[in-house]
Amino acid sequence: MEHTPISVVLADDHVLFREGTRELLERTGDITVAGEASTGAEAVELVSQLHPDVAVVDIEMPDMNGVEATRAIKARQPEIAVLVLTVHDEDPYVFAILDAGAAGYLLKDVQATELVRAVRSLHRGESVLHPAIARKVLQQVRTEEDTAAAPRPTELTDGEKAVLRLAAHGLTNNTIADRLSIHPRTVQLRLGRIFTKLQVGSRTEAALRALRDGHFSLEELT
Repeated sequence: MEHTPISVVLADDHVLFREGTRELLERTGDITVAGEASTGAEAVELVSQLHPDVAVVDIEMPDMNGVEATRAIKARQPEIAVLVLTVHDEDPYVFAILDAGAAGYLLKDVQATELVRAVRSLHRGESVLHPAIARKVLQQVRTEEDTAAAPRPTELTDGEKAVLRLAAHGLTNNTIADRLSIHPRTVQLRLGRIFTKLQVGSRTEAALRALRDGHFSLEELT
C-alpha cells in the first residue's frame, strides 16, 4: 500500500538554499516539495493555494517576515504545521515566531537528517526545537515562573494533562496511547481539546501555556 507523500512548501529568499533543501527532502521518497516562495507574502498565498502538510519558512524575507507569514498561515489554515529554518537564534525572533504558532524551530546548521526528521515529526503532529532554541524556551519559562503572580489556569482534565505531559516530551500519538493504554484516536481528541482550551496551535505552545498556567512544573517536563 502506497502512502501519500508529505507535501511541503519552502519559503526562503535564497534560491540556492531552496534548491538544495528541495533536493535533500525529495531524495527521501516520502516528502515532496509542492512549491517554493521567495517572500513571506508569496509563502502565505502559496500555502493557501496548495494546502501543504508542512510549511518550511525562513524568518528574514522580503515583503513579510517569517513571523508575520507564520501568523497569517496559522490564521487561515491552523492545521498546517510551520517549521522555521533560519540562521537567527535571537530571543525576540524565537519567542515571536513560537507565539505566532510555529511548531518547529531549527537553525540552518542542522544536518540533513535532522531536517528530514523534523518534517516527518511535524507531519505527525509533534513539535521540534533545535537544542539551542529549547534551552532558550526553558530559560524563559524559568524566568516567568520566578516572576509571575499566582496563575489562573484554564481547566484541563487529568486525562488531558497526562496526554500533554507525554506530548511535551516529543512522544508520538501512538507511543502516548501505548503508555496510557488508550486508543491513538483518543490521544488526538484530547490534544484537540487541549489546543482549544489553551487557545494554541501546536504542542510547543500548549506545553509553554501549561507551564505558565501552573498545570506542570518545569521539572516534570525536563
